[in-house]
Formats: sequence, structure tokens, C-alpha cells
Amino acid sequence: MLAGMGPLAEPKTPELPGLEDFEGAVFHSARWDHDYDLKGKRVASVGTGASAIQYVPSIQPEVEQLHVFQRTPPWVFPHTDRPISRIERWLYRKLPAAQRLARGGVYVGRESLVLGFVKKPRLMALAERLARRQMRKQIPDPEFRKRLTPDFTIGCKRILPSNKWYPALVKDNVEVVTEGVKEVRRHSIVAEDGVERPIDAIIFGTGFEVTDMPVAKQVRGRDGRLLGEVWDGSPRAHLGTAIAGFPNFFMMLGPNTGLGHSSMVYMAESQIAYVMDALRCMSERDLETVEIRAAAAEAYNERVEERMEGTVWNTGCASWYLDDTGRNATLWPDWTWRFRQRTRSFDPEEYLLEARRPAPAAAAVA
Repeated sequence: MLAGMGPLAEPKTPELPGLEDFEGAVFHSARWDHDYDLKGKRVASVGTGASAIQYVPSIQPEVEQLHVFQRTPPWVFPHTDRPISRIERWLYRKLPAAQRLARGGVYVGRESLVLGFVKKPRLMALAERLARRQMRKQIPDPEFRKRLTPDFTIGCKRILPSNKWYPALVKDNVEVVTEGVKEVRRHSIVAEDGVERPIDAIIFGTGFEVTDMPVAKQVRGRDGRLLGEVWDGSPRAHLGTAIAGFPNFFMMLGPNTGLGHSSMVYMAESQIAYVMDALRCMSERDLETVEIRAAAAEAYNERVEERMEGTVWNTGCASWYLDDTGRNATLWPDWTWRFRQRTRSFDPEEYLLEARRPAPAAAAVA
């Protein structure tokens, strides 16, 4: 079995008092209600993470009033996205190696962030200056800027790229609410400061169930236990792919394969190569099952834990990277090329191998 649902699949919605009594529209950004017309509506957006930073600037021009409920402000980088020029397209068609070179440059540039994320978190001060410069440029009011400035080391939570986030927040029809939600009423939201705000719709940009994956409640291992029972609140897997006690079960983008700096496509491609090599091994050796040895999986995860120490993600902030035990069960704490190197080939010595049983002989015909 290959589980490929991904970690950002099941929406996470906070349990707000009175939400069940709200008579307006309610939906999560990952389950957008495209039949609901936001034009002229009073909207509450709960959350200021990667989802909200995309949809808030998009809906701001349409709505009458937008209340952005912020629990923790994010660090926001300038977005480098731009159209590819006509000359570049011509060059890439005529000289494909130039495109590969450009992609390689992007990879090296993104990979260099590992120095600050993993090796020396104090280097993140350089990135913080870049984020602060954008904030000063786009938020003229120093008091408002103070409310939007994070109090944690940049990189401890996900860094968000956007050129539109801050300009949207300073619009006349946008209010950033830094007090938490006290309760939801039939047509309004009451914040912790006691202020009641009339609301027509609530949009949750509150992320996903990352360390509490739904698949953990659906898959049982060799001994009949659910994956969630085995993990006990802290997901672990060998190379983020194989789990002891679960024969012939592979997971795409499993525990500790997430990235805060580069493309997840690179990690997925590495896992695909690993699983394909496992299938080739099973075919060549005529194997019925392969199952990662508990000792091999434990040794691997111990090395991951050692590399996690001293990273920027362990500098004290609360993030969706952390599981119920406080362990970072989400991110890969090293260079991505090392993960690819480690998954380049399937090592049967790390696995329990069970040969295919011969088919029973056909009964003699009288």
C-alpha cells in the first residue's frame, strides 16, 4: 500500500464557543464555498498563516468589511515571483541547459537557507532584516507595525512570501484583531476585549491536521493496532516512508520530510525512487512482504532527533511543526540532497523479508 494523501489535506478548524449557533456562512479555506458571494459582506478571517496570506488580499476588494483575527503575526518575505520574459523563453527553447542552470541556481539559493535554519540560527538575523525592511516600507504606522511584528526567531514558524499581505491590511475596510475570539453568536463574533463585531461569514485559514493525520485512524498493522496507536501522538517513520509493524506499507511525505526552505517535489521524487527500488527488489527476489526492522527505524529517527537539536525550529515558538509531545515531527533537519542520497536505493538489510509462498498444487482429477 502506498499512502499518498499528503500532510496538508485535512482542514483544522478551531473549536470556538457558539460556532454551531452562527447563522452565516462558515467554511475553511481548503473547502472554499464557491457558491457563496462575498461581495458586500462583513467577513471574519481567522488565522494569519500561509492560507490567509493568499486569500485575504484577494477578497479584500470585494467585501464591505474584513476582520482579520490574528493570534500570532507571521514573518513575511518579499515575493520573488515574476513573469518569465520573452527573451528567457527564447533562450530556454534554444538552449535547454540554460533552464537547467537557472533551476539549479534556484535550488542552491534555497538550499543555502539550511545554514540559518539548521546549522547556525543566529544567521537568520540577516533574513529578519529583509522582512523588517518590507514591513517598514508597506506599513507606515509604527504602532500598527508593532502589532504585526513577530516575537519569535524568523524561521521558527513558516516564513511566508507575499507582496500583497501588508498592503491589504492597511486598507480602510480591514481591521486586524489581535485579541482572541471569546465567542461566536448568531450574527457576530465577540473578541476577548469584549467588542462585538457583526459578521456575515467566517473563513478559517487555520491550517491542517499535520501531526494527527487521518490515515493514522484508518490503517492497521501486522498486530491489528492502528497507526495512530503506534505513534501515540508523535509520528515517526523510516525515511518518512516505512513504519515498523506495517508490512508493504509506504507513505509519501510522511513524518520529518517537510521543508521550510525548498520544494516538496524534490522530497516526493526521492521517495518515489526509493519505493520503486523496493518494488524492484521484491520482484527480483520474489518477496511477499517487506517490513522495516524496528531497530533500523529507531536508529534513523534517533539521528533525526540529534540533527533537530539546535535548529531554529527549537528556539521556543509554538508551531504546527510540533506534535502533541512537543517534538518536531514535520520537518527534515538537513540538506535535501542528503535525503535524496539516503533514498537513492532500497537497502534490504534494513528490512524483514518474507518470501512468496508457492501456490498449492492443483488437486488430482479423478
